[in-house]
Amino acid sequence: MKKTLYLKFLLAYLIFGFFGFLIISTFSSKMITDNTVRDKAEALYREAMLISSSYAEELYNNKITIDTAKTELDALDTYMSATIWLINPSGRILLDTSRPIDLETEKFVQGFNPTITAGEYYTTGTFFGSFDEEMISVLAPITSDFTVKGYVVIHYPMRQITDTANRYLNIFYITLLILFLLSMIILIFFTEIVYLPIRRITKATEEYASGNYRYPLNVESSDEIGYLAATLGYMADTLSRGEDDQRKLVANISHDFRSPLTSIKGYLEAMKDGTIPPEMYDKYLTIVIHETERLTKLTNSLLTLNNLNTEGMMLEKTDFDINLIIKNTVASFEGTCREKGIVIELVLTGETLFVNADIIKIQQVLYNLLDNAIKFSHHNSMIHIESNLKHNKVFVSVKDNGIGIPKENIKQIWDRFYKTDLSRGKDKKGTGLGLSITREIIRAHGENINVVSTEGVGTEFTFSLPPVDNDDD
Repeated sequence: MKKTLYLKFLLAYLIFGFFGFLIISTFSSKMITDNTVRDKAEALYREAMLISSSYAEELYNNKITIDTAKTELDALDTYMSATIWLINPSGRILLDTSRPIDLETEKFVQGFNPTITAGEYYTTGTFFGSFDEEMISVLAPITSDFTVKGYVVIHYPMRQITDTANRYLNIFYITLLILFLLSMIILIFFTEIVYLPIRRITKATEEYASGNYRYPLNVESSDEIGYLAATLGYMADTLSRGEDDQRKLVANISHDFRSPLTSIKGYLEAMKDGTIPPEMYDKYLTIVIHETERLTKLTNSLLTLNNLNTEGMMLEKTDFDINLIIKNTVASFEGTCREKGIVIELVLTGETLFVNADIIKIQQVLYNLLDNAIKFSHHNSMIHIESNLKHNKVFVSVKDNGIGIPKENIKQIWDRFYKTDLSRGKDKKGTGLGLSITREIIRAHGENINVVSTEGVGTEFTFSLPPVDNDDD
């Protein structure tokens, strides 16, 4: 078996891990970095606005000295790890927390333009070439008498923001790794619970397809896969038994045909070569005729059973009195019963009991059941036949006090050509097809036939038929 399914699942697992890493390293990385920059810019801008409305405004209004402002802003510089500037609109830096105060040396930001933020409250870059590394810079105007006197500019290294974003990303990577490892549990479960059982089922199916119905299929599971395996195992067992039954059927047919043919051939050859004298011809010709009748009965039974097994078999259903059919069938066995001293007791419901069925086939059912009952009953015994109407069904039972059927053979009596060891001595002329034919006829009517038997006590067969409402007649 090619490991296509497993490789596909494994490939999907690896693709999941790859795309998870790709998404975090690209989209998530950018989103985290941008979000960190915005959050930091907002925090810096709030600080810049506070400085603008306090220390910077007081400095420009000469309420505090530049040294005082420098001291306060240096403290904020240390707290925020940022560089704070006070800058004139012309670009001259009045105060820089990263340098000592030097009033004699003027320092300008070349090309300073307060609109660099382009409508935002922050910008990124080297701030007009003032730094050697990329910075995030926020500008807050210093106003007095509705005039912009200067700007508070706070610079924060982008390197530190990137480090913060990377720490968040590392958390994402660790989380992805944990999810990837946890999802491996799913892969393991898939392997143990789905893939390996499917492999065993596929292997078993290949063996069954090649005719090896004995191949063991062991899948211990209570889910759909276990049910599938159990169904396949049951199918293989059924096919195996069917194959055995087919071989048994051929063997039985061969045996049942060979015995009478051997007798016929032997008697005819003996008559031909003079072993049997002419005055004995009548006796042995009668035996030959009986054997040919036995072959005819066997052939007809096989044809009947074959027709009954044909799907879509047509039944000629009519309404008839089952009690009358029972009486007529019993009458046909009067001579046989007299010979064995058997009494047939009839317990019939009502004067008439109408059913809807194929009268010819039901007659055959009653004939087969009564024939079996007489055949396996002891001399001077009784057979009980009863008809009942219960639960909108007509039940007919045939009960004898004969040899009975061993418990282990009950399920096999319906098999074609089957004869129990107890019956072989009594059933010299039987074909072993009567009960098979009986069951097929009842099943063709959509009804059931059951048997209850105790070895050495007797057997009772009961079958059901659909009743006819007498009010509608």
